[in-house]
Amino acid sequence: MRLQSILKPGTTVSFREAVDQGIAEDGGLFMPVEIPRLSEGFVASTRSMTFQEIAFDVARCLLEDEIPVGEIRRIIEKSMSFPVPIRILDERTSVLELFHGPTLAFKDFGARFMAHTMAYLHRNDTEERTILVATSGDTGSAVAHGFHNVQGMKVYLLYPSRRVSAIQELQLTTLTGNVTALEISGSFDDCQRLVKEAFADKELSRTKRLTSANSINVARLFPQTFYYFNAYARRLEGGRPVVFSVPSGNLGNLTAGLLAWRMGLPADRFIAATNLNDVLPRFLESGVFAPAQSIATISNAMDVGNPSNFARIMYLFDGNVKDLRCVLSSASYSDVDTQRMIVEQFKKNQYILDPHGAVAALALHHYFETEKREIDGIILETAHPAKFIDIYEDWMKKAIEVPERLRTMMQGTKHSIRLSATFDDLKTILMST
Repeated sequence: MRLQSILKPGTTVSFREAVDQGIAEDGGLFMPVEIPRLSEGFVASTRSMTFQEIAFDVARCLLEDEIPVGEIRRIIEKSMSFPVPIRILDERTSVLELFHGPTLAFKDFGARFMAHTMAYLHRNDTEERTILVATSGDTGSAVAHGFHNVQGMKVYLLYPSRRVSAIQELQLTTLTGNVTALEISGSFDDCQRLVKEAFADKELSRTKRLTSANSINVARLFPQTFYYFNAYARRLEGGRPVVFSVPSGNLGNLTAGLLAWRMGLPADRFIAATNLNDVLPRFLESGVFAPAQSIATISNAMDVGNPSNFARIMYLFDGNVKDLRCVLSSASYSDVDTQRMIVEQFKKNQYILDPHGAVAALALHHYFETEKREIDGIILETAHPAKFIDIYEDWMKKAIEVPERLRTMMQGTKHSIRLSATFDDLKTILMST
């Protein structure tokens, strides 16, 4: 597979080069020059396949000219070693539970795949690599646990101070060794900006061999396509069109779904469900992309005012907004709306949504109300609700069972370095180690 910067098509790199660079030299994100296409026969056959088998075939379609097939299978077996169940709420609504990995969030798929892939790609290296990650919550903990004690990798997690949940912060900050948490006085957008500035600094990028494990890295993006094919396979028996409702912040999860669609996933539509950070729904309405200062909400992983992956979405549609609107809808909801949906679903189905999945449920229900045809809807539930237990009402807290591995993390000791949102402070830290 050859990849190119979406800012400067024509200059191509290998998959390994794209993974190592994270971002192209011109500041653009990498995308495949040509999107590989899976056969209709493959999609039909997925009904009888396990998630790991589906993941292997999709990964092989993307990477078999870059990584030996046997190694791809080994990477899948090691990284995709947890279940991906789909729960039926009612006749037309399902929940794809993406929180059964080590850190109880969907970011485990991309982070673990990337960690094992990089371990293979750099198995013969003698020099250390530095991985920078901007996180609004779950990305950092997934990357930290995915890369913890991986030889030759040093990880820095940049997270916005007081803008992640208490449990998320402990997941970010209780690991030591090759993982360092940097607590930034600012927003997630500030963290993301600092990572981009680090890559733009030639001295830092060269001497520290920088790469990123955010969704800007294709090694994080590709494995997120796997569970879309898996979810579609589980709903094939309905025979109705399938719509995915995706909690959307930095748009990596949504981009993976649209990439899967370009690869042959017969999804009828995608719904980008946002909180008050409504850059995408405003764009789809007006055709003008207008980044804004991010707003803090209870669905904090979606608190993004300038989503990096927007540019990838436009790349997939050749910049044509009309074509994008044929596949994608988007809507914005408040914290009050989100809390109401959590309560309603618990009362109706005895199912507890996390704040991000609740936003997706709101968007899907509103879509059902406007569409007068038979549709199967799949909500992407991106994190275990116990990670946000501090925002629920007292009666909801009692209903939420905290998994053992999360209880263990909650007993850990916080280790972080406080930094301003200025690049000079970040560079000083990185150059001093």
